Order: sequence, then C-alpha cells, then structure tokens
Amino acid sequence: MPESAKVDPKLLEILVCPLTKGPLRYDADAQELISDQAGLAYPIRDGIPIMLVDEARHLDDTPPHAAR
Repeated sequence: MPESAKVDPKLLEILVCPLTKGPLRYDADAQELISDQAGLAYPIRDGIPIMLVDEARHLDDTPPHAAR
C-alpha cells in the first residue's frame, strides 16, 4: 500500500459510524472501516475515510477483495 494511502491511527481512534455512533474496526486489506452495528463498510480512498452512508457497502454484499 502506498504511504499516502495509510490512515492516521489517531484518526481511526476517534471515528465512529455516522449512522449508529458506534465503534468502527479497520480492515486494512479491504481498505474499509467496518460498522458491525450498522452492517456497513465505509471505504477508504487515498487514505481518507469516506464516512457517508450513501457511499458505504452493506456487509452482506460481496466483499471488494473477493473479486480479485
């Protein structure tokens, strides 16, 4: 992963799901922040978490790394 695509660990500590306000877990392989409570995965693009519900993937969808 390019250096510019890394997410600041301090940022990850303070981010919460915008829908549930619950905790997120970081999936480095898929470059996503996962909200288990909401069942959503928020993408990380160029090291920037996209915290919009409309941009999130439902966890019951095919994972993005499954198509590789």
